[in-house]
Amino acid sequence: MSRQLSGFSAWLVQRISALYLAFFLLLLFYRLLLHPVADFQQWQDWVSHPFISSLFLLFFLSLLLHAWVGIRDVIIDYVHPFAIRMTMLVLFALTLVGLGVWILRIMIGVQG
Repeated sequence: MSRQLSGFSAWLVQRISALYLAFFLLLLFYRLLLHPVADFQQWQDWVSHPFISSLFLLFFLSLLLHAWVGIRDVIIDYVHPFAIRMTMLVLFALTLVGLGVWILRIMIGVQG
């Protein structure tokens, strides 16, 4: 029973994150087509707006969650030796956490 719930939860996270990623990219392309960014300062001013920076943070969170669910499922399905599977999952999780910290540092730098 819990395995099915876990599978459904992963499926739901994958679908919701994919929808948000698509929504955000369409919004970003629309914004850049209507109001092209002339220089770095203009880009930084736009991204530092609290609403836009929140959308960017949600985008990166969705991207990291989407990547985790996808690679986790592939590793679980195709890597059968337990030790290798766990090593790969831990290394990938640490990589995603590191990327998340890096993204936070960048976004805090944009705000400050």
